[in-house]
Amino acid sequence: MEKRSHAKCSPDSAMGKICLCPLEGVIDVVSRKWALQIIAIIGNDTNPRYNVILQKLGNVSPKIVADRLKELEKWGLVKRKAFAEIPPRVEYSLTENGEEFRSAIIPLMRWASKYNLNRK
Repeated sequence: MEKRSHAKCSPDSAMGKICLCPLEGVIDVVSRKWALQIIAIIGNDTNPRYNVILQKLGNVSPKIVADRLKELEKWGLVKRKAFAEIPPRVEYSLTENGEEFRSAIIPLMRWASKYNLNRK
């Protein structure tokens, strides 16, 4: 979540009010379809491989999952570890920032489970 907002925090932020500027980067992550689910899967499992993540997501395009994993890695939330084996093996885990992010979104996930706003 390296992206920085061009907006500046108002003087109110110095008076105990929360600056909304950092939310831009969080919204970039949260708004990406499947990103929260991928973070949850990686946080729940121990070093899952790509196929495990894909299987747990269900009917999702493999390209979307690969793209999302690359984005989460770029944002510093997920780390990818490739092993020099044949066949190749790649495992995913959360970075320290990813663990903190997951901890922060757990209340949101619990709220979503409670109210089940799924529109399908």
